[in-house]
Amino acid sequence: MSRLTGWWSGRGSAAKVELYTRWSFHFFMVIEIAAIGLVPVSSSRYNPLATPLGLALTLLVCAHAVLNAVLSSRALDWALDRRDRPVRLATALILLTAGGSLTVIALRASGVLDDPSTVAAVVTGLVTFTMSGLVLCVRRPRRMLYVVPAAGLATGTAVVAMGIHPGEGLGYAIGITLSGGGLAAACGFSAWLMKIVWELERSRDVQARLAVAEERLRFGRDLHDILGRNLSVIALKSELAVQLARRERPEAVDQMIEVQRIAQESQREVRDVVRGYREADLRVELEGARGVLDAAGIDCSVDSPGLVLAAEVQAALGWVVRETTTNVLRHGNAQRCAIAVREEEGAVLLTVENDGVGSPSGPGGAPGSGLAGLRERLAAVGGTLEAGPGDDGTFRVTARVPGSRTSAMPRTSLASPASPASPVSPASPASPVSPASPASPASRTEANR
Repeated sequence: MSRLTGWWSGRGSAAKVELYTRWSFHFFMVIEIAAIGLVPVSSSRYNPLATPLGLALTLLVCAHAVLNAVLSSRALDWALDRRDRPVRLATALILLTAGGSLTVIALRASGVLDDPSTVAAVVTGLVTFTMSGLVLCVRRPRRMLYVVPAAGLATGTAVVAMGIHPGEGLGYAIGITLSGGGLAAACGFSAWLMKIVWELERSRDVQARLAVAEERLRFGRDLHDILGRNLSVIALKSELAVQLARRERPEAVDQMIEVQRIAQESQREVRDVVRGYREADLRVELEGARGVLDAAGIDCSVDSPGLVLAAEVQAALGWVVRETTTNVLRHGNAQRCAIAVREEEGAVLLTVENDGVGSPSGPGGAPGSGLAGLRERLAAVGGTLEAGPGDDGTFRVTARVPGSRTSAMPRTSLASPASPASPVSPASPASPVSPASPASPASRTEANR
């Protein structure tokens, strides 16, 4: 069943809206052929030339419907900046509509077609469905408010000019204006909605990339703050040691010992910063998961009591939250996600459940390495990981780590800023930008005071 529905469930929200919009326009082709193309051959009020003439009109409507469907597809691609505007197709559709409508009206005026309802259905249908394709080819769909009445007025004028009763001409003008205007408005709104959904999708991607870029900038700033001062001191003391050595002063050895000490201290500080960024903190990751999922339009609920866990347990569960959040964003189309942390039978249980039913696999359906890496991290602390379909068509990831509560803290809101001691790794797409920096200039200035 997953293979049959994968072509739909494997798409994102924007791709689903686009697919729905495209097939809606393709369905207009079926409606035009069924509602208008079969009218000429089904009418019995023709003269002896009715059969070949009716087939000719049916072929005219079918050709118009196919050309309009191709134009609509190309126009949607143009609206999404994937190809040039289909000007030639639009011109061909206008010429086919104008030529076919004038020919049918002329046959009605000459008495070859004596059924006014058949003529009205063919002419009105050709002009009306043409408006649905042309509205996609204009940058400002509001202009169709003037084009549709103009097309209706031109058709009514042509009817009267060929000697048909003015009442019929007025009926053509009103019918084309109302039906063409309504269909053009619906098609224009559908195309506009599709463009807006794609713009929102791109905005989400840009927002995630900016968050990662900002985190990397903060990481670079912290390294600069640590190494900049120490390297300057090392340079000055090394220069002083060189001068002292040239004078054969014994103080040069003391200066080089000081340089060695500062270099070792700098190395330790860099390791601390890198370790802080590479280790995942559970509270920070829970906050980051909810923030990123909410920004992506996914309703995320987090239930986490105040448990004080060992550092290695927090790091392992933090990686689970980070990886599963990434899977929800990449591999599924979730609308809701629930994350819960609780103590159960001497173990800490973390569950992440979403309704996107996204398979955590790589391109082409090959199993990804994310869950395998999580199992290795959990195995290092004696934990286990289970992933698979849950209840009510959901996908659930369950991590169980042996441990118990060492001390209880009141349940706090995860909206509070992240702890400075546990920054977020910039390598994760699901990592938020922490409000506090572990080695920010402001914190160092305050510490120096």
